Amino acid sequence: MRNTGSQEVLTPETVGPALLEDVRDVEVIDVHTHLLPPSHGKLMLWGIDELLTYHYLVSEYFMVAPAEITHELFFAKTKLEQSDLVWQGLFVERSPISEACQGVITTLQRLGLERQVADRDLRGIRAWFAQQSLDEHVENIFRLAKVRYAVMTNIPYVEEEAQHWQPEAKPVTSRLRKALRIDNFLKGDWASICEALKKEGLDETMDGAKEYLRKWAGIYKPEYMMASTPHDWRYPEPAAAASMKPLVKAYAGFGASELLEEAVVPVCEELSLPIALKLGAWRGMSPDLDPCCGGDGVASADVASLQALCAKFPKVKFLVTVLSRANQHELTVVCQKTRNLHLYGCWWYCNNPSIIEELTKMRTEMLGTAYTAQHSDCRVLEQLLYKWDHSRQIIGEALVPYYQRLLRKGWRLTREELRRDLQLLLGGSYEAFMAR
Repeated sequence: MRNTGSQEVLTPETVGPALLEDVRDVEVIDVHTHLLPPSHGKLMLWGIDELLTYHYLVSEYFMVAPAEITHELFFAKTKLEQSDLVWQGLFVERSPISEACQGVITTLQRLGLERQVADRDLRGIRAWFAQQSLDEHVENIFRLAKVRYAVMTNIPYVEEEAQHWQPEAKPVTSRLRKALRIDNFLKGDWASICEALKKEGLDETMDGAKEYLRKWAGIYKPEYMMASTPHDWRYPEPAAAASMKPLVKAYAGFGASELLEEAVVPVCEELSLPIALKLGAWRGMSPDLDPCCGGDGVASADVASLQALCAKFPKVKFLVTVLSRANQHELTVVCQKTRNLHLYGCWWYCNNPSIIEELTKMRTEMLGTAYTAQHSDCRVLEQLLYKWDHSRQIIGEALVPYYQRLLRKGWRLTREELRRDLQLLLGGSYEAFMAR
């Protein structure tokens, strides 16, 4: 290895250690989360009891819970009591080897709570969190996780959230940027859209719907509009919906395709806003777990609908992630062929080490560095620590063989160029796509 400062030239033998070091240090952009700022009060989730009652862990707990602990009994308990049950069931009576459980351990380690973890001292862990100044804690988490900024999910038609934005927006840390969530438009849920329009004093028409989107885009100044689609989402909608009798259609209102074509896309074109889609969540598969947002399952999405949407509206930029492993190869091919489409992250059920490794390899082989390798999807602040720690390690190890093979072919690679590539994969390609 010849060292010329930032122009240090790497060899097949030195590129692996350099990559694993740099992937730990590069500052990332988290392109999709559910985090909210301290100014939003109880809507901001943080601390050990939120970590332990996150839906991944609650779902896992119910696989081993005593028969007498029913869903109804569990969710009737306080957050503290639920947390006690999960800790006892998953961390005391069993070794916490699942990804979600190990995530909690990683998080506590990174916060310097190794002794409390070793002693199974949940009370001591709670005491540590209770001593934190929230604003300082937020900044410390972002610094430790090496996240430059994260994109929130902001839902205007949820009243308890909307009240923090009007008549005057509450302060938001510069670590968080906004996204305008519009699930009801892509579900074709005209009834809920009309309820939102009524609250805003807008006409219950397509023009009113467009004005609603414009208004909230003006309030949020979002990075993009976004939606998690129904598992059976199709574009365009099946012919049966389009051929409804006029009277029936008038009663039903507008469908998802009409709302996309006549409201969402025109406003996005007008405001130069991308649309981020999350495909393949089977909502309400297990209703008993809905109180903790854990009742959703996974279904194979229709990737052809995504391709049709991108082709129909070439002036709109689309970002996409899919929930089913079965969709990943087809989606990657579509992304390779579609200039206005950007692939990001390993969402939810794909956010497991074995799948992250597999997807990183496949995507790198087909897309080079023109994708975003990961997003955290965090709802609880401290999850930033484990999700990024775990993902950095897996992504780094997955990439090493590609660089070793490249260098064995005689390619000259500097340390600076390696860092550039890692920055692209962990947020830089997203920013480049958004700016293009």
